[in-house]
Amino acid sequence: MRRAGLFTPCARFAAVPNPPPSVTPAPALGTSDSPPFSFNSQDLHAVPMDLMPLVPLWCRAMQRMGTSKRSFVDFDQLMGATTGGFSLSPFTSSVRGEDDVAAYLVLRGKSTSAQAGQLHDLMAEMMLEAKLDDKEIFKQLVLESRAAMESRVQSGGHSVAAGRLDAMDSVAGYVGEQLGGLAQLEYLKVLAKRIDSDWDGVVGDLEKIRAAVVSRAGSVTNLTADAKTLEATAGAVESFLNALPTEGTGSAVGVPWSTDLVLPSVNELITVPTQVNYVGKGANLYDAGYELNGSAYVINKLLGTTWLWDRVRVSGGAYGGFSDFDSHSGMFSYLSYRDPNLLKTVANYDGTVEFLKDIKLDKDELTKAIVGTMGDLDSYQLPDAKGYTALMRHLLKVKDEERQQRREEVLATTEKDFKKFGEVLEATRAPEARVCAVVSPDAAKAAMEERPDLDFQVTSVM
Repeated sequence: MRRAGLFTPCARFAAVPNPPPSVTPAPALGTSDSPPFSFNSQDLHAVPMDLMPLVPLWCRAMQRMGTSKRSFVDFDQLMGATTGGFSLSPFTSSVRGEDDVAAYLVLRGKSTSAQAGQLHDLMAEMMLEAKLDDKEIFKQLVLESRAAMESRVQSGGHSVAAGRLDAMDSVAGYVGEQLGGLAQLEYLKVLAKRIDSDWDGVVGDLEKIRAAVVSRAGSVTNLTADAKTLEATAGAVESFLNALPTEGTGSAVGVPWSTDLVLPSVNELITVPTQVNYVGKGANLYDAGYELNGSAYVINKLLGTTWLWDRVRVSGGAYGGFSDFDSHSGMFSYLSYRDPNLLKTVANYDGTVEFLKDIKLDKDELTKAIVGTMGDLDSYQLPDAKGYTALMRHLLKVKDEERQQRREEVLATTEKDFKKFGEVLEATRAPEARVCAVVSPDAAKAAMEERPDLDFQVTSVM
């Protein structure tokens, strides 16, 4: 289940186009010798949508080709000798109650307090001066990414199916599909050929991404450490932010993406060479009128250890069967892993409604589900994980008061909540609900013959 953790103190810098950002004071975190953990987030709204599938490769290329000052080997050795390392990756999510999307590039790094200046100098060097014109290295990155994506479709098709369902439902899902779904795989196939025929154009696109996204406009920086270290390293962080251009050259930061950016809502069968299936089905509960309650977390957890476990895994023979509720977008999905069945699994998903409506829970079973859910909500985190969670919660606009409310709702969950949620899940077997599965061509043909009413659309990947 996708949900942010409880509030964690940190210092946050909100970057704006004008003067250097100021530090927001926060309680100390860790010991007096706690190292700083730095997270800088650049707004992805500035990147043109047609270049979005290139962003993950851009992130890898930025870290693999060296800079104008030093080679990749020299840069990597200096980073390893003076810091705890840093990484660059995209992040996207719906924001509950809003049409727009939280979409950022997140630069994460750590160091000792004494090396905070070096950490942020190297971060700035990479973001501003990383080379992007090494054809052979980039071609290798493209081929590696394509092979990894093709392997993921065959061995982790449940995540691919979930991504497609999300992309049919929300703008965040659509952007996520461009960044790491089948849309990106198709882009990689074309890009692998384009490297040889239009290398200058490829380099130009990579530079367009850098020019669009590397700026202070719309960025948010989070520094997590104890009070003493925060004070000592604040200058290094401000120097890093001041080194960034005031504004990028891409689309206007802060302008929401069109709500029309979703895949067509269809029942889809994605065919690959495989002997097992990965079956997904989902619907948006918020669109059906559901208002979020913490009891949904408990119910989702229990479903994975009772009904879905028994029907999809034990009786159905799949390696795994579970459900996922995205509390930010409202998307509720059923998913199976290495499943010998397809339509039988869909029928078991639909049977969840009756299971919940007729459920009889004893006190011990309910208590175990509640305790397990609270363990997920309040799981132990090291300082860097606490800082990252705090940043994500800030970007997703999740407040302390809401977190506490959900915890209280979890603790107050009763059998009655399970029965009510059964009514809510009627949305997942309504005509508007969608099925997406990664299957073999033979399984797709059989399903289409058995259930022509579902009007399956076939997408051949390999």
